[in-house]
Amino acid sequence: MFLANIWKAIVLGIVEGITEWLPISSTGHLILVDEFIKMDVSADFTTMFNVVVQLGAIMAVVVLYFDKLNPFSTKKTAIEKNDTWTLWYKVVVACVPAGILGILLDDFLDAHFHKFLPVSIMLIVYGVAFIIVEKRNKNKTPKCTTLNDFTYKAALVVGFFQVLSLVPGTSRSGATILGAILIGASRFVATEFSFFLGIPVMFGASAIKIFKFIKAGNSFDFQQTFLLLLGMIVAFAVSIIAIKFLLNYLKRNDFTVFGWYRIILGVILIGYWLITL
Repeated sequence: MFLANIWKAIVLGIVEGITEWLPISSTGHLILVDEFIKMDVSADFTTMFNVVVQLGAIMAVVVLYFDKLNPFSTKKTAIEKNDTWTLWYKVVVACVPAGILGILLDDFLDAHFHKFLPVSIMLIVYGVAFIIVEKRNKNKTPKCTTLNDFTYKAALVVGFFQVLSLVPGTSRSGATILGAILIGASRFVATEFSFFLGIPVMFGASAIKIFKFIKAGNSFDFQQTFLLLLGMIVAFAVSIIAIKFLLNYLKRNDFTVFGWYRIILGVILIGYWLITL
C-alpha cells in the first residue's frame, strides 16, 4: 500500500511541476488525476496535499530567480536594489485581493468547486478566453515590456484577476497572465510577474491548508510526511524544466495552443463525466 502511494505521489508531483507554470491549472489537474489515481490516504490529507505540493514548484522560481529577487545582493547597485524592493512591493499589492477572499471563501470553494465537473468547465471557459485574448492582441504592440514598466495599478489589476483562480480549473498563472496581457504587458513580462506572484500566494495558501489539516484533528505520520515531501521534491525538479521550456516557448509563440489544450481536455472530461453518471 505504501509503495503504491509512493508512485502515485511521484505522478502527482510530475503533474504539479508541469501544470503549475503552464496556464492549464495545476490544482485542476491534480483534482482530475485524483479521479483516476487515488492515494490511499484520508480526504483531508488529499485536499491539503494538492495545495502544499505546489510549494515544491514555487521553490523552483526562488532558485532560478534568486539573484533577480534578492534585494540584499552585494552584486547589485543601489538603484538595482531599489528596483528589486519595488518589484516585491508590487507583488505584495497584487496578493491583497486573493489573500483576503481566499481566506474568506476557502471552505466554500473546497465544498463546492474542488470537484470533477466544475474543473472541467473552467478548463473550457479559460481556454476560450486565451484564444480570444491572443486573437485580440495579435497585432498590438505591448505597452509594458519590462518589469520596471509594470505599475502598482497594473499589479493591483492583476491581483483581482488572480481572484478568479480561486476556482479550481481556472489556473493561477493563466488568470494572472491573461490579466497582465489585457492591460498591455508583453507575454514575457506577464509570465515573469505571474511567477513571482506565486511565491507569497502559495506559501500563504499552504500555511492555511496545513493549519486547517491540523485543526481538524489530523497529524502528520511518517507516511504522510514522506509522501508530501516526495511530491514537493518531484514538483521542484520538474518545475525547473517546465519554467525553462515556457520561457523559451514564449520567445516564438503565444498561448493559443494552451487554450486549445484546455478546451479539448475539458470536453473529453465532461464526456467522461456524462458516461459515468
